[in-house]
Amino acid sequence: MEYSPGMGTLQNIENLHSPFVMPSSQPLRFASIDVLRAITMLLMIFVNDLWTLTNIPGWLEHTPAEADDMGLADTVFPAFLFIVGMSIPLGITHRKQEGDSNKAIFIHIIQRSIALLVMGLFLVNGEYINEAATGMQREIWNIVCCTAFILLWNRWPKKMNRFFTISLKIIGIATLLTLVFIYRGGEASGVNRFSTYWWGILGLIGWAYLITALVYLFAGSNLLLPIVTWLLFLFLCCASHAGWIKMDWVRTLLSPFGDGAMPAFTMGGVVTTLIVVRYRQRDRFVTGALVLLVIAAILFLSGLYLRDYWGISKIRATPAWVLICSAITIGIFVPLWWLIDQRRKAGWFNIIRPAGTNTLLCYLLPYFAYGLAGLTGWYLPAVLLTGNVGLFKSFAFAMLIVLLAGLLGKWGLRLKL
Repeated sequence: MEYSPGMGTLQNIENLHSPFVMPSSQPLRFASIDVLRAITMLLMIFVNDLWTLTNIPGWLEHTPAEADDMGLADTVFPAFLFIVGMSIPLGITHRKQEGDSNKAIFIHIIQRSIALLVMGLFLVNGEYINEAATGMQREIWNIVCCTAFILLWNRWPKKMNRFFTISLKIIGIATLLTLVFIYRGGEASGVNRFSTYWWGILGLIGWAYLITALVYLFAGSNLLLPIVTWLLFLFLCCASHAGWIKMDWVRTLLSPFGDGAMPAFTMGGVVTTLIVVRYRQRDRFVTGALVLLVIAAILFLSGLYLRDYWGISKIRATPAWVLICSAITIGIFVPLWWLIDQRRKAGWFNIIRPAGTNTLLCYLLPYFAYGLAGLTGWYLPAVLLTGNVGLFKSFAFAMLIVLLAGLLGKWGLRLKL
């Protein structure tokens, strides 16, 4: 998961004669990726807060697993996955420019993926915690977990004492190990220890990031292999829903990847960035935009076609959901690419910039807010939790989280995997 800015630098790219390779350039930055990530993170906090409201439009919320439908909330997570993929070519190329070898980048990818899997598992176990058997309330579990994440993965200022920062990381690790030891989950009739219920949002991102980043690392900046791999993931998603995959071990192997759905999003993001890089010059923007919009149209129409077979469902990760959400993300990105990287209007989005540059902290802060509210018993009056007033409250909450992340970032809290 790319929590660093989506702005990347690309220069001295080799193999320039291939029609499927990123062209060489002077240092290149795509502020539009940061802005798209910021908008998506803001929406993620907003839709994740809708559970606190009543009497709101159904199209804003998640749809049930059995429904052939999707709401706004069902489009946010796939957009975030897509953006993770968009950041991969820029991040890996930048690390190579800094002198990192493929081995060093490989190790970095593994470490980042493990971190996401760990965070995802701890937060998921919090959902299933047996408070009595564990001796800890769910709210405290989430607050302690997120605090440990910050101690372990915060990018502490270089001026801080190195022994002190290492000590903080050790405290973070010790805290998580202690939580694993004391954890009990499930119902009283069948209490279990810390386990993999599912991987959680961060864990699913971690698995998708892992396979996509490794493919790009070994493919280099060649566009052909990412396209083929993208189509392969889409095929696996269709094959799984069609029942073509009979071997249990293959289904087990694919399950963390949503049967191909999750890396289909991230690999689609990789392909999108490679196209943007190829058509980044101002005089080629129109061509590049048309290419992306044609791809989006093909994805959207394909999704509508496949809806007749397996429906649209986020919970079931159907091919139609993957294709339509990918098309929506590309369709939103193209005008942002024009507005921000062509027209230089990134300043219009400065207020939400922390959501694009301190993204992981933005994701974790609501756990503190909900935890403290639950522990203190302090809740807003019902009049502020219903209808349009409630929607304004949830949007205001999302904005406050983003602004707080920006403030904490200035004070040295910047999570970086």
